Amino acid sequence: MKEYPDEGNWIRFGYLKAFADGSMGSSTALMFEPYTDNPATSGLAMWQYDDLEKMVVTADKMGFQIGIHAIGDKANNWVLNAFEKAEAVNGRRDSRHRIEHSQTLQLSDIPRFAELGVIPSMQPTHCISDKLFYEQRVGYERCRGTYAWRSLINAGSVLAFGTDYQVEPLNPMEGLYAAVTRKDRLGEEGNGWFPEQKLTMEEAIKFYTLGSAYAQFMDDRKGIIRPGYLADIVIVDKDLLTIPETEIMKTKVDYTIVGGKVVYSK
Repeated sequence: MKEYPDEGNWIRFGYLKAFADGSMGSSTALMFEPYTDNPATSGLAMWQYDDLEKMVVTADKMGFQIGIHAIGDKANNWVLNAFEKAEAVNGRRDSRHRIEHSQTLQLSDIPRFAELGVIPSMQPTHCISDKLFYEQRVGYERCRGTYAWRSLINAGSVLAFGTDYQVEPLNPMEGLYAAVTRKDRLGEEGNGWFPEQKLTMEEAIKFYTLGSAYAQFMDDRKGIIRPGYLADIVIVDKDLLTIPETEIMKTKVDYTIVGGKVVYSK
């Protein structure tokens, strides 16, 4: 541990990561009930629950921040249970443990994120990629808790957004588009997939910036434009707060500023 800094603006020791299940695309996300399109399986658990819980409790006791990949509703439930057990055994602290993807949730589990201080670390483009097959795979009812951004916010959660590159495109404009439209990349008609979960552009930008900084314990120095902060800024060629949704993915970066220095200029 002493070889790696726990503080620093360029490199620092991050969290411990584990996997609770697989993916929805391969039907290995761990679900409570069998898949609608393949009733022979309900997914794959990477660990037995007792082993997962033991790892989480041990790492939490050592003071680590923990991030666990969970896609299915059962996998997310298990991880929340393990974090809850760690809090009961070790006491409450500002751990900012994360569930990476937090993709399919039981509605009853949504408030538990905020109650336990667990960060839903999510990637909006997964929604518009996966929505093409999600209902066929798990049915309409289970999709109500899928990419539940608005419900998580309403329950008090702080979201952290990212791209999940190389699984999804690196360009965050696609993520912003996904967060505010929940429509496919071709710009389908209508209000989007489960439109009650859509975000405003202001919210989407916040979770890509300040939300992600908070998840890194770096919200005291980046994620917002403020005197004394790191001045990591991008300047784009359109006003993202006013342009129509069809223009979001066409937005280009004019300048990238890191630490107050211009490192890219179009």
